Order: sequence, then C-alpha cells, then structure tokens
Amino acid sequence: MELLNRSWYSNRIKSFIGKGIIKVITGQRRVGKSYILLQLMQEIKNDNPNANIIYINKEQEEFRFIRGEAELFPYLKDKIESGKENYLFIDEIQDINGFEHVLRSLQSAESCDIFCTGSNAKMLSSELSTYLSGRYIEFRIHSLSYTEFLYFHSLPDEDNSLKLFLTYGGLPFLSRLTLNDEMAFEYLKNVYSTILLKDVVSREGIRNVDFLETLVDYLSDNVGNLFSATNIHKFLKSQRVDISTSVIINYLKALSNAYIINKTRRLDVQGLKKFEVGEKYYFEDLGLRNCMQRLDFGRDIHKLMENAVYQHLRILGYEVYVGKLNNLEIDFVGIRDGLKVYVQVAYLILDETTHEREFGNLLKIDNNFPKYVITMDTLNSSSNYKGIHHLHLREFLKMEKL
Repeated sequence: MELLNRSWYSNRIKSFIGKGIIKVITGQRRVGKSYILLQLMQEIKNDNPNANIIYINKEQEEFRFIRGEAELFPYLKDKIESGKENYLFIDEIQDINGFEHVLRSLQSAESCDIFCTGSNAKMLSSELSTYLSGRYIEFRIHSLSYTEFLYFHSLPDEDNSLKLFLTYGGLPFLSRLTLNDEMAFEYLKNVYSTILLKDVVSREGIRNVDFLETLVDYLSDNVGNLFSATNIHKFLKSQRVDISTSVIINYLKALSNAYIINKTRRLDVQGLKKFEVGEKYYFEDLGLRNCMQRLDFGRDIHKLMENAVYQHLRILGYEVYVGKLNNLEIDFVGIRDGLKVYVQVAYLILDETTHEREFGNLLKIDNNFPKYVITMDTLNSSSNYKGIHHLHLREFLKMEKL
C-alpha cells in the first residue's frame, strides 16, 4: 500500500518521538489519521529495525474483543518486550472504555512510546485532560489542503482543479475514486452516515435523529451566516417544529465534538473581546457539506470560498474568529503566537461599492498586521491596494505562511 506523505503533520509529530509524552492525533473520521500513524510506524522501523511496534486499530475486526481496559491491559502485557524500544499505536482509542487508565499506567512505567488517534473532541475535554493532564500533546488533523488535494489526485493547479476541490472536498480516500458526483458523493454519503451514527448519535445519545439531520441541512445552507440557537428555534417554530434552545445547543456541541462542524466566535477587533452571542459554523470538509444536498455551484460559491478560506487558516494553525469593527464585519481574524491576520472573502470585485466594502473595512483596522482580500477575480499576479493583498483563492490556498 502506497502511503502518500503528509509531511505538514508527520514532521511536527516526529519531533516528539521518544520524548516521554503521549501523542494524540485528533480529527474527523476519514481525514487520514490512520495513514499518518502508518507513516510514523514506517519511519520508526526505517530508523530502528529492531523496534517493537504494537498496533491496535479499533475499526478492524481482529481488535473488536478489546472493549475496555480489562482486555487492553493483558493484551499489551503480552506484546511489550523488555530490552527493546516499544512503540504503541492505538487507532480510534475512544472506542476502548477506560483507555486513559492504561495510558497513564504505561507512561508512568515508561513501558513504551505512545501514539493514539481519536475522532471525538469530548475525549480531550474529559478523559485525557482529567487523567493525563500535562502528559500528552494534541495534533489536529484536517482534511486535505488544496495543495495536498492536487498532490493526491495528480492534478494541475488550475481553476477546474479548484472547482473539484470545492465540490468534493479533501477526504484522502477520494484519490482512489473517480471525481464525479455518482462515485464521489456516494462514498461521501456513506462517510457522513458513519460519522453521524457512530460519533454523534451513538456516542452522544442523540434521540431525535430526524432533527439532527435537519440541523445539519440548516447549517450547510447557512455557512458564513451569523447563527444563534434562539434564531433557529424561532425559525423551526415558524415551520411548526418545536425544539427547545437547549436541545439545539446540545446537538451543535455533539456535531462539533465529532469534528463535522467548527464553531467560530465573534471577536471585537479593537479590544479583542469575545462575544458570547452570535457565531458562525463552518464544515470540516466541503465534500461532506455538499453531498447531502443538491449543490448549486453558482448559488453556493461564496459559501464554498468562505469555508475553504476558514479551513486553510485552521490548517495553518490559526485560531479563527469572525471580526467585528464597530458596525462593520471582518470575515476572519486569525491569531497565532500573538500575531494576527485579517481576511475578507468576496466572489468578485465588480464595482466600487464592493471594492469599498471589502478593502475599506480592512483599511479601518489601525495596525500593521497582514490583511488580505480573497476573490475569484482574474489577476496577473498578487495585487496590492494600500498595503492590502488581493489574491485569487487558488493562490491563497497554496500559501504555507501568511
């Protein structure tokens, strides 16, 4: 099996090998966490042929018997070899009850170097943070970036490739399929159903599955729009659906825990105050967003662009917020290591009004941090207006540093 290298992630994780800290790789199902584990295993074997590698994949039938710590402890006791460097890899560890007790014991005894993956954010906020505080480091894996998408699919960097990326998203397995609606969307619908049933309905104890699917449809149609549980409650009441605000909030948390959607809070650009009311939601993978409804590329292009820009900022390691500057909105404020970046997204700059809205809002921010306007306008090269970078979406999505 050929493993296409995702060095953006593997290089970061490799620097922690042998450092006595648990490496926890998180992200939505099917974004490629398992393959990154396999790459790490391969590189360890290349560097140390005598290394003892123990691999447990909870999605494989042979490991189904490991339901909890009672089965995991004796299994590992037989596999760990004294006098050797032992490396433990556990894929989808949240499916093993009490796993945190086993990891804590192994780490205390310095029995092996530990790597694990998980597809539920709740795992980090409860089990890991409670029992392994200060003993693990998290690496969030996202679906393929645009440049990774080109590499995986052997595509040239051109507008049609960008359209394919915005349509089918970046789940790595798609590189084995034909990128058309019939084949790609069929696969994506199956992935969506698996995530919804395993990581949301079953794990979170969701009762009203019909409403959960209605909520996802609502979110997909409102990418980039300010959202509140109260507003959707009022909307549903107008449709004669009576769901309480608290249920809506819990279902949103469940979808976020499974990494299907990402909540983005509002931030006051001047005072960096975070607002408690009103947020936006973006999808982890555009293909999953698009496969569940009839995609109208012309109607949805701005939503797709905005989601893609948001996701790229996350891949680059930014905390991302929706900016508020008095009565004006800045599409995205990215913060990383104390540095900021501001981004506006527009389909095309067709007239002076659009130009003033997109560039004018950024010009009102009184600092020297980088500012970008991202569009689909035909540009000979990146242009600059009063210090603001104007880039085609393709060029922005190829940037590894802002």
